[in-house]
Amino acid sequence: MTDEWELHADWWQREFTEGADPEYEEQILPLAAELLGGSGRVLDVGCGEGQVARRLVASGVPSVVGIDPTRAQLGEAVRRAGGPRYGVAAAASLPFPAASFDAVVACLVFEHIDEVDAAIGEIGRILRPGGRFAFFLNHPFIQAPESGWIDDHILDPPEQYWRIGPYLPESTDLELVDQGVMIPFIHRPLSRYVNAIADAGMVVERLLEPAPPPGFLERAPEYPAAADFPRLLVIVARRDP
Repeated sequence: MTDEWELHADWWQREFTEGADPEYEEQILPLAAELLGGSGRVLDVGCGEGQVARRLVASGVPSVVGIDPTRAQLGEAVRRAGGPRYGVAAAASLPFPAASFDAVVACLVFEHIDEVDAAIGEIGRILRPGGRFAFFLNHPFIQAPESGWIDDHILDPPEQYWRIGPYLPESTDLELVDQGVMIPFIHRPLSRYVNAIADAGMVVERLLEPAPPPGFLERAPEYPAAADFPRLLVIVARRDP
């Protein structure tokens, strides 16, 4: 899937970074800083152009390393600077010794990683005992294929609701996310991730399902019920001592 991200890195940087996206600005970045701000050494898996890594440095984390297989993203991360160090690597084969990080963050990246078990296993390996893993996902029920808002005008009065597509089967779909931009997404049920975390020697501490932030809701006035559907899921896990 690296080829698509190399091709469309500028689209991601334009649409989702440097204040362009309210979900990152109002929700994801503050949550990452809250969950990991007191850590000593943090690895950002699938760091992209580095906005999460930069926020962690700004929040006081003394050492942040970002890895990503996409050179077009890493080049921009280096250009934007801000304190982190970066390297080219895949999540399923991390080039670090065991127990070498106090915390790991993966933000909206595992929906694009094929080798999910190997990648989560690597996170468990490089975390020190007691280390924290902050795992940000597009909520799996939102991302299930064929899911989406339905405006049902056959009923009287009309209804709006969220249709959930096939949730349990794993699937990969190439999605049109913008004009001329096709990105592959992998859907997995929540249990798939939780079980992989357990198999990697980590214990889930918390699940967060925050409501969409105000900036997103302002962009979706046609969906008055949007505040009742979580778009983001955050799994907070800890490496067994």
